[in-house]
Amino acid sequence: MKKTEFSSCIEKARNAQEHWAALPYRQRERSLKKAEAYLAAHVDELSETICRDSGKLPLDALAAEILPAIMALDYCRQKGRAFLAPRRIRGGSPLTFNKHSRMIYEPYGVVGIISPWNYPFGIPVSQIATALLAGNAVVFKISSRSLHVGRALEAMFAAAELPEGLFTYVEMAGKDAGPAFIGIPGAPGVDKLFFTGSTATGRELMALSAPRLLPLVLELGGADAAIVRADADIDRASAGIAWAAFSNAGQSCGGVQRIIVHQNLYEVFLEKFCALVRGLRRGIDLGPMSTLTQKQEVRRQVELCLRMGAQIAAKSNDAFFQEEKTTEAPALVLTGVKPGMPVMEEEIFGPVAAVIPAADDEEALGIANNSCYGLTASVWSRNRRRARSLARRINAGVVMINDHLMSHGLAETPWGGFGSSGLGKSHGEPGFKEMVKAQVIVDDTLPGVKRNLFWYPYSEGVFTGIRAIVDMVSGKAGQRISAIPRVLKMFFRYWKK
Repeated sequence: MKKTEFSSCIEKARNAQEHWAALPYRQRERSLKKAEAYLAAHVDELSETICRDSGKLPLDALAAEILPAIMALDYCRQKGRAFLAPRRIRGGSPLTFNKHSRMIYEPYGVVGIISPWNYPFGIPVSQIATALLAGNAVVFKISSRSLHVGRALEAMFAAAELPEGLFTYVEMAGKDAGPAFIGIPGAPGVDKLFFTGSTATGRELMALSAPRLLPLVLELGGADAAIVRADADIDRASAGIAWAAFSNAGQSCGGVQRIIVHQNLYEVFLEKFCALVRGLRRGIDLGPMSTLTQKQEVRRQVELCLRMGAQIAAKSNDAFFQEEKTTEAPALVLTGVKPGMPVMEEEIFGPVAAVIPAADDEEALGIANNSCYGLTASVWSRNRRRARSLARRINAGVVMINDHLMSHGLAETPWGGFGSSGLGKSHGEPGFKEMVKAQVIVDDTLPGVKRNLFWYPYSEGVFTGIRAIVDMVSGKAGQRISAIPRVLKMFFRYWKK
């Protein structure tokens, strides 16, 4: 797409948005219900499209993309009106009894959404729906690896019969998307940008956005930790972590990468976990990686770990990362890892997980938090109280107890990380609030008022009166009582011409 064409899309979106934002919420909600009906009627077709673009297993496409998208559309439609309703702000002091404040929410205007290839359907659906329900127009770009999914999403939102130009799907090279969406002199960009992808690209977008102070929501990388406490249910923990580490061939930013196990359980856990991994069936439990380039990068990271002293404790088949041009790759379990290895320092976007022993909760917490990433994490324990206490100390935006990864499928649960894992939230009420600008309206309700207490002209009497107010608010008991007559005298200034 040429720059002039993209600028035209922005202009059309802006024109359509003004009319759309003026519509009652219920009318916008009815339009999105049509998109939801289209999705429900084309489940098999859409699942096949997702599999064709990403190489996902059919079950992964259905359970991790289609079902969460349906749930998100239903949730957003039903809850958005309450989330966006104006809210009165309770007074903070009796001294400002005459000031009534209300928070109102206005759409940004044109929202840009750039989505990744690893969950090409499930991630953008909730963001697009939330943006539209909040009264915005949307310009949407998907990864160049997922163009069939992008066109399927275009058809789905076309079924909503939205005003022309309100939702625009664009195709362009990734290197051109940042400058186009953010805008350059002579080419206006979007009013807010939502990006899901690599941390490196997120940093580039922040730099491009700085001159405009363009608001961003960035969902970036992760190297998630799972802490298995001494009182964990080993069967549940090993099964749940195996799924969270290797589903979608490990290509999940919120998947498990570092498994930190109490030393009393380490050998038993490792045995059970490795047995599960060896039993994963190619093409049934474990799908291929998305691209050969991605597979080669993961192989490079694993080989560096091995050269630094790590060992492969188990793999899902006899092959390693073969040189032949196939995206098939085994699930690998690494042991003997240490700081400085890629599995401990970087995001490994593939079917690789390390199992690490820890003496106690404190050591496990230290290992978990020793990362620039802070997307998600999990604690596995039979003691929920202690698990919740430990979870609160983990530096991650989302921490699950006795589960991992699936929280992205909870439409009501905010999603977003700390540090190099990004900025802002999607999903739930915070996700709606990211789509709107919060404005405060402050109304003076005292009748007949001519001036505020502290307006011009200044005088010794004004100073004395304000000083009396300070005494009444923060002084000792005697000071507060003695200040009352002076405050009352000052009060009549409201009506003095």
